[in-house]
Amino acid sequence: MLVLAFLIGCVAGLRTMTAPAAVSWAAHLGWLPLDGTGLAFLGAAITPWLLTVAAIAELIADQLPRTPSRKVPMQFGARIVSGAVCGAAFGIVGGSVIVGLIAGVAGAVAGTLVGSELRSRLARAVGRDLPIALLEDAVAIGAALWIVALV
Repeated sequence: MLVLAFLIGCVAGLRTMTAPAAVSWAAHLGWLPLDGTGLAFLGAAITPWLLTVAAIAELIADQLPRTPSRKVPMQFGARIVSGAVCGAAFGIVGGSVIVGLIAGVAGAVAGTLVGSELRSRLARAVGRDLPIALLEDAVAIGAALWIVALV
């Protein structure tokens, strides 16, 4: 579960709301048993829908020219919190919420910094940001789905 906590944190580093949306769907569908824990709200009937709307809004906002860098304090902090919560959810299942939380934070930091650098380099190589941003969206969504399916 430690590796999955780190990986879902990496997804949070790429797209802040994609990771919690995927974790929430996994909890709601019973794949990630969070009932009776402090994160049980993730499995509530409305939560996956709300987080999915937030994730879609983020995917759209990411394409806007005035969207700030993921490395500014507010954006970076949100990714760390997202990674922490998602990592903690995997930690609960794995038996150590603190270890999961730490792994999620480490993944979020790595995903934020590596994702930013890769996107910048690939966008420069291609000459446009949009195709690379869309590729990053697809990677984040696909990785999130794959990670929660492994639980």
